[in-house]
Amino acid sequence: MSDIVIGVLALQGDVREHLVALAAADAVARPVRRPEELAEVDGLVLPGGESTTISKLAVLFGLMEPLRTRVQGGMPVYGTCAGMILLAEKILDPRSGQETVGGIDMIVRRNAFGRQNESFEAAVDVRGIEGGPVHGVFIRAPWVESAGAGAEVIAEHGGRIVAVRQGNALATSFHPELTGDHRVHGLFVDMARGCRAAGP
Repeated sequence: MSDIVIGVLALQGDVREHLVALAAADAVARPVRRPEELAEVDGLVLPGGESTTISKLAVLFGLMEPLRTRVQGGMPVYGTCAGMILLAEKILDPRSGQETVGGIDMIVRRNAFGRQNESFEAAVDVRGIEGGPVHGVFIRAPWVESAGAGAEVIAEHGGRIVAVRQGNALATSFHPELTGDHRVHGLFVDMARGCRAAGP
């Protein structure tokens, strides 16, 4: 049985699907809603949902500052869709009151691929993942407008950056948790294991 504990920020969004995917990737998966729960995990997933709502709830629940502190301290973190927006250093078109956690040197554009009715699925080649393309589900998805020198672009679609990695932080525009393909979650669990093995 795995002893790596990965939390899923459970304020809004597709939390259950991430918990299932993480368990399938051999991690102990737990929802995180309070600072004391955040303190108990080895890594954290920031799920899809509505990025403005998630950021406001994180502030309301007293999670934003502890989350920033842990991410800045090197805690492994993986953001999908809205979670990618939360990990950006800058949002091109933020809504009023919208904050980010930061952690990846990138600028993102919200809803860049279109509205809900323009959602689509596509095969995405992700660097570092073996076994062929990942099935990407794009729902009101952002893209990375630009990535800084510290951020590694690991996937593109249609000439747009849709997956990045920087140190212990990973982000995708798409939702692998909705597909039954757990390889991206497996990559993140491996990142968390490697981080813990390396120690402080």
